[in-house]
Amino acid sequence: MASSNITFHGQPAIELSLPEGDRAIVALHGAQVLSWTPAGGPERLYLSPEALFDGQAAIRGGVPVCWPQFNERGPLPKHGFVRNLAWSPVPEAGDDHTVVLALRDSEATRAMWPHAFNARIEVGLAPQSLTIGLMVENTGREAFAFTMALHTYLRIDDIDAVRLHGLGGLPYWDAVTDTHPAPLPSGAALAIQGQTDRVYEAAPAPLTLADGLGRLSIAQDPVYAQTTVWNPGAELCAKLAQMPADGYRQMLCVEAAVVDTPVRVAPGEVWAGAQKLSVVPA
Repeated sequence: MASSNITFHGQPAIELSLPEGDRAIVALHGAQVLSWTPAGGPERLYLSPEALFDGQAAIRGGVPVCWPQFNERGPLPKHGFVRNLAWSPVPEAGDDHTVVLALRDSEATRAMWPHAFNARIEVGLAPQSLTIGLMVENTGREAFAFTMALHTYLRIDDIDAVRLHGLGGLPYWDAVTDTHPAPLPSGAALAIQGQTDRVYEAAPAPLTLADGLGRLSIAQDPVYAQTTVWNPGAELCAKLAQMPADGYRQMLCVEAAVVDTPVRVAPGEVWAGAQKLSVVPA
């Protein structure tokens, strides 16, 4: 594998590539994966054509890292603050298929969240697969707790045709209606109909996304207790920043998440977990 420092939309980034032709791009801003193209296939991550690359705002698309707060479940800015900060490469921590970016607490982060931490994002590229892992070490003297998500924007061909398999029988909270509807029947696939914002209990096996671009396996480590599924639908999408009015038709977020019960990390302890995306052979 080769890795190289590049400029992507005017921002510093790292490009990973394999001899087989697989390719990924990771921005230093937010440690955000912005592109993943498996060899011989199409781009599998959605990046909004109206995304801002100003080095300050969160970038719309790819895989934003939402930490140490999911959404607005707490006093911090929506989805926390690390997606808005510049991370630093850690060359000695990687290997022949992984790039590692790190972020430590600073005066600016402690003004928002008074805890000492060392966070790392590990992005691993392999033939036909991409793994994104978050590691958080408590480097302070007091325990802290967090919620989070790897806010993965998957690129799809058409929202009306997409089907997400593997959620049948799992309890979920519908954030649009603030209700807990009956689970999908066992074996049933989720079809997206209008605005969708659901927090599912994590499935025991990988999910499978099927649409016109092919089939994609979505796995997450057991430390992620939930999986969120989000599509803004037409009405909300037209109001979103950094998003074309019809952008909802080409994306679906399927996120490894910790939402319901915050993770508690004692001083000196480390929490880590990953999400893996893999192309399913035709």
